[in-house]
Amino acid sequence: MDIKDRADKKNLDHLTPKQIVLELDKYIVGQGKAKRAVAVALRNRIRRLKLEPEIRDDIAPKNILMIGPTGVGKTEIARRLAKLAGSPFLKIEATKYTEVGYVGRDVESMVRDLMAAGFAMVKQEMQEAVKTEAQVRAEDALLELLLPGYNGKKKKEPKMPKAVMKPVSTFSGPGIMGTAIQVGIPVMRESRQKDDEVKEKRDLSKEEKEQEAIERKKHDETREKFRKMLREGKLEDRNVEIDIAQDFQMPAFGMMGGGMEEIESAISGFANIIGGGNKKKMLPIKRAREILASQESEKLIDMEKVTDEARQRVQEMGIIFIDEIDKIAVKGEQNGHDVSREGVQRDILPIVEGAVVSTKYGPVDTSHILFIAAGAFNISKPSDLIPELQGRFPLRVELDSLGKKDFLRILTEPKNALTKQYKDLLATEEVEIDFTSDSIECLAAIAAEVNAKLENIGARRLHTIMETLLENISFDAPDIAPTKVSITPDFVNERLKDLSEDHDLGRYIL
Repeated sequence: MDIKDRADKKNLDHLTPKQIVLELDKYIVGQGKAKRAVAVALRNRIRRLKLEPEIRDDIAPKNILMIGPTGVGKTEIARRLAKLAGSPFLKIEATKYTEVGYVGRDVESMVRDLMAAGFAMVKQEMQEAVKTEAQVRAEDALLELLLPGYNGKKKKEPKMPKAVMKPVSTFSGPGIMGTAIQVGIPVMRESRQKDDEVKEKRDLSKEEKEQEAIERKKHDETREKFRKMLREGKLEDRNVEIDIAQDFQMPAFGMMGGGMEEIESAISGFANIIGGGNKKKMLPIKRAREILASQESEKLIDMEKVTDEARQRVQEMGIIFIDEIDKIAVKGEQNGHDVSREGVQRDILPIVEGAVVSTKYGPVDTSHILFIAAGAFNISKPSDLIPELQGRFPLRVELDSLGKKDFLRILTEPKNALTKQYKDLLATEEVEIDFTSDSIECLAAIAAEVNAKLENIGARRLHTIMETLLENISFDAPDIAPTKVSITPDFVNERLKDLSEDHDLGRYIL
């Protein structure tokens, strides 16, 4: 399928810049500049997919550098953007990588991880498309286990003839190949098997045919009764024996550097050929149904098609979010570990510029992957990055620190607002929590005050304050349910008074 057709099929036209910002507003408060920047970047990718190939290849993505303190929404903006567009997404920390030749992860592993995420995404989508058929097949397989064969006897499937390993004493060649083994083809077994099949196909008498028809009808009726019981959930606890495929265990090459990718790919391909064998296991039908449905969905999808689609999606729509890029910025004189920091930047540079990285799913071109880098830059500054890397992030947006008004909106407006989360959590224990508007304003004021006195960790401060506020209720919830608790300003001040009065706030809050 052409990329142009794929873009039309995914129907991304509804993602106009304004619509993208509106969607982001549902989850992230403020940061209008950053939202506009990522909205335009995503829309340009959609526009690019509609161009002719010769023009499309010349248009590179405009990578973005987000500058702002922690907890203001940098990561969430990138994650929600990727989810909105259905793009493969990877968040990594720049500090986990190190210069080639040092102990640590190779920077190319970020592309391999993104490709693995893209493969899992496409595979899940294709499995969802065949979910209904896979469930039907799994149900049939369960019925066959519960009621094998129409004559009450389990059918014996014809076994494939086993290969016979015959040693060969001579070989037309010198050296270590002078002795070899040859896989024999058991022709005698195949012919004997065919003779048995011919005997079984002898003509049946009229009485035998009538008896067989009666038995088949009884079996079909019983089978339908079992099918009804399965669908009604009456057999969920009954155990059945199923074959579970065992994964081939490969050695871990993650800490041996990117140079081991070819070896890992070769072993992975070899593992796919020989497999890990099957293991019989007794499981309840409830669990067996899930495993059988998964096995059937694996049979129904084409893995080569999944790989091709995933690679195309990664190359054209993939997003890599590089967090803490300010931690590898070199400031002042270069000495000690600063040399390695600059080395990481130089290793990241070709990936961002566009390179072909070898993965176990095939080569991946990074030329059109969108890179979003982020950092607080409270110690270093963007100009401390090497000039070449600075040039690969032409769009720079500064995110604003959060104040009382922002905290007030975060506690109430987003779909996943903290107050709503805690209401839903405690409702499972039959404890109803009611936040008054004054109490929410009081929480926002305390969060802003603590951030001003201590380290400014943005919206993450609200998580700690909410946990401190509701600690006793969460602990006692099973014992006091059912009940209703009203959160008032007095309740907030009583529970959090130490936070606003004690100067050593670090004892209570991160």
